[in-house]
Amino acid sequence: MPHLTSTEIAGRIEELYGAPLAALEAHAQDHPSGMLAALLGSHQDLAFAEQSIAFHRERLTRLVHPERQIGVHEVSHVVDCGRRLAEAVAVRDVQAKTVVAVLQSLGRVAQPAPVSVTVPAPAPPAPAASAPSR
Repeated sequence: MPHLTSTEIAGRIEELYGAPLAALEAHAQDHPSGMLAALLGSHQDLAFAEQSIAFHRERLTRLVHPERQIGVHEVSHVVDCGRRLAEAVAVRDVQAKTVVAVLQSLGRVAQPAPVSVTVPAPAPPAPAASAPSR
């Protein structure tokens, strides 16, 4: 099964909580604990790993460009960039797998039925006490 991207994860979080991600993030700032905060944190970590993959892939592409000379100095940069790329891919895969497992274990809570407040009908007035007869 291919991993889900941070965009797909965001969509699933929005679907689960029934609100846009920006609103959920604002809510999580006020309530920093709980499942929502954990999911949003995992989403941010996944998005960062994806950005890191893109950055290191682009850097590695520039380092090994066919017209570029690769000497002893450049080899260490190529190896370092390859290592960082591999780490970012591993982090992305772990983050995606974990957040998908958590999302699959959760179900969207149905909106509670609106609570109707019924005011009891007023009791009929007590019969007026008759004045004592003389």
